[in-house]
Parts: sequence; structure tokens; C-alpha cells
Amino acid sequence: MRNELYEYEITPSVFLTGRKVTLALRAINERRRLEAGHEYSVFILEFSRAQEERFSGSGCTRAMKVTAGDDRVLRITAEFEREGMYQIHVYYRENEGFLGEFRVYALGEDMKGLYPYRGDFHMHSCRSDGNEDPFLVVSNYRETGYDFTIISDHGRYYPSLEARAKFKIDENDESPVTDMMVLCGEEVHLPLNDLHYISCGNAFSINALVTPSLNQEYLGDDPKGRSTGGICPPTMTREEFVEMIKERSKTVDRELESERLSFAAAEWIYEKVKEGGGLGIYVHPYWMCSTVQVSEDYFAYLYAKKPFDAFEVLGGENYFQQNGFQTIFYYEAKAKGMDYPVVGSTDSHGSTDRNRNSRICSTIVFSKANKTKDLNEAVKKGYSVAVDTISAEYRVVGDFRLAKYASFLMENWYPLHDRLCAPQGTYMREYVQGNSSAEDILKSLKGQVPALMAKFFEL
Repeated sequence: MRNELYEYEITPSVFLTGRKVTLALRAINERRRLEAGHEYSVFILEFSRAQEERFSGSGCTRAMKVTAGDDRVLRITAEFEREGMYQIHVYYRENEGFLGEFRVYALGEDMKGLYPYRGDFHMHSCRSDGNEDPFLVVSNYRETGYDFTIISDHGRYYPSLEARAKFKIDENDESPVTDMMVLCGEEVHLPLNDLHYISCGNAFSINALVTPSLNQEYLGDDPKGRSTGGICPPTMTREEFVEMIKERSKTVDRELESERLSFAAAEWIYEKVKEGGGLGIYVHPYWMCSTVQVSEDYFAYLYAKKPFDAFEVLGGENYFQQNGFQTIFYYEAKAKGMDYPVVGSTDSHGSTDRNRNSRICSTIVFSKANKTKDLNEAVKKGYSVAVDTISAEYRVVGDFRLAKYASFLMENWYPLHDRLCAPQGTYMREYVQGNSSAEDILKSLKGQVPALMAKFFEL
């Protein structure tokens, strides 16, 4: 965490361009408290433009004198015309007694009302091939600073319903015990389909539309075990599904029959995702099992045809052939006009440090709210970036404009945010393990992250 974040707070730290903003700088360490009535020297440096009277590359600087109030708060009023990061340098007096470098960010008007939520669109529990139950998975990821996650078990939708029920998340995505959002979802595996495909936030299970299905482990064919509202499309047998896909595949322009069938199945899955209001994510094409998941030629065809909403550009492995190749492919396709939304995921099969890849990637979504519909809509509109945390030095993949903003957030917002998430995740874990006092503690912790967000962001 940057040194200044331990000593001071500056609010708001994120705001919109083209209007006067008053930044309040206050010490949170009594040793660093400001002196009431003293006049401080303040310099505002901008990244995007330089100024001739400054040396080249130093940034555009505005200098002003600001007097601390009786409450020991320094209120700096200025207008920030252009989008980007600004540095606020504060001195006790001119070029003497440096207090620190405080960073703020101005956003364009299209970002009005859009807040950052960090999470994961692809992970597994012990209901399929993961290590922990769905409740521990959610708790452990909240403890490390996630705002949302999904239980996308192989062939099964019901584990996400179980997790939502455990944390009392209702049909409006509200919970009395946590600010963590659990999205309904599943990894879709149907006959003839070679792709791995995530259905996120869909109103019903796609796997369960073809019987027999693994989802029947829960409540059989009861709609309550395969949908959020108890309403599902009619099911079909595996034989009926295969015949339907074979007929659809006749119009697919691929030489290999296996690819024709696979693509026809992918198109059908995407139709069901759209029908259920979900988010369709094409995941890890460069995952190395015995070989890559699908041939590069077929992957390029799929990517161009786009039977999905978003591309998992960063996935759950730490070797270059997966995330490196996918990132290069994404940017080359973007240069050719295929500018698709991206997400980053762990594909987690273990939510603790025992899994070396448990924190490997994530997604920052710029959304109106931390709710299913808003998160899905924001990703579809391109307001998301993928974050690579394979090493201590993070990297961001996505639109350059959003990547720059995400970088600011990684260094200035998430260190503060994550400290508040940690105790909530800890007591979520206590809650699911039966600690009788944990629910009351969770209720007292709920709302702390939204309250900090209201101070940090003025959008």
C-alpha cells in the first residue's frame, strides 16, 4: 500500500471532469495532523499534458496556497478538465516540508454512476471438482477483497442457488448479512460441444435443459433447483438434443463434422443465455490439457462468429501459453475491429492458499451496482477489464482507457477496500460453520464497503 494511504485520506479521490471539485485532505495518523490556520503550498500535476515553464515531461502544474480549516482539514478546490490521474503535491511551505503525493482521478461523463466491482466469473466448488463447499468458496474470496463471484460448477447450476440461499441473497440481489454478491451460473457441458462455456446470471440452468443432467442431483427436475424464479424452458432428452444439433450443424461452414457440431451446440447455448438474460463467456481456448482445448483455426472461427458476450482473456493457469497467447490474440483481434468485452477469472478449484492459482486473475467491472443485471450489462457494454495477479506486479488487459483507471484503483482504492472486506469474509466463514454470534457481527459489518465507496467516489 502506498505510504500516503497509511497517513492521510483525500476525498473524493475519483470524480467527473469538467466541474469544480473540492478535495478534502485530512490526516488519519495524529502524528501527521494538519495545522489549523496554516497556509500550505499545493501543486496539481497532470499526466496528460505538460506546461512550457516546467521542465519537459514534468506535467502541467497549478500552484495555489490553501489554508487548513479549524478542523485541520485542507480543502483544495479546483477544476479537472481532462480524464486521467492527477497528483496533488502538498508542502508545509513553498518547496519545504513535503507532506506527500496524493493521487486522484477524473473520469469522463460516460462513467457517471459507474463504480468498480472486482470479482470472478469462473470458479468451482466440491459440488463438481473443486476442493471446498460453495459457502467456503464465497467466504474465502470475500476475505481477499472480492465484491462478487460465481459458483460455476461443471454441469451444475444448483450450487450457485445453494450459496445464494446460505447468505440470504434474495431475488433482488439483496442480503441482510453480506455485501458480497453471488451470481447464479454454471459451466455448460452438453453433448457434441467441445467448448468450455460459462453461463453467468442466467435465470435458468442450460445444463438441466438436456436430461439426464448432473443438476438433477439436487431436486431432480424441480424448477426450484434449476432456476431463480421457478420458470424454465421445456427439457429434452440427450437423444433429442443430438438430433437437433445435427440438423442445425448442416448450415455451419466448417470442413470437419466435429467442428460443425460443436459450433451448432455453442450457438444453441448462446441462444439460451440470451433467453435467460445471462452473460455468455467463452473461456480458456489456450488451456493446455493433452493439447490446446480447440485448434487455433477453429478458435479463430469461433471468435469471429462470436456466439458469446465476453472473452475470458485471462484464465486460471500461470503458464504463458494460456494467458499470454490469449492476450496477444485479443489485442490483434481488437486491431482488426473485433473489440470484444473481456473478463479475467481464476477458474478456481480451490479457494485457499493451498491452490497456487487461487488468486491468479480477476475482473474489474464498472457497473451501476453490485447486482447481477447491472454487472452483466456493464460487461456486455465493454465496461470491464481483466486483472493479472500471477506475480506481485499486477497487469491489466482491456481497453487502454479503462486499464489506466484500473491501475489507479489497484494502487489507491483496493488496498483500502480490501481491509474492510477481510473481516466480513472471516465472519462469513464463521457463519456457515455455525458460529452463533457470527450473523450479528456480519450485520454490523455490512455496509462498511459501500460507505467507503460513497466517500472515495463522487460520481
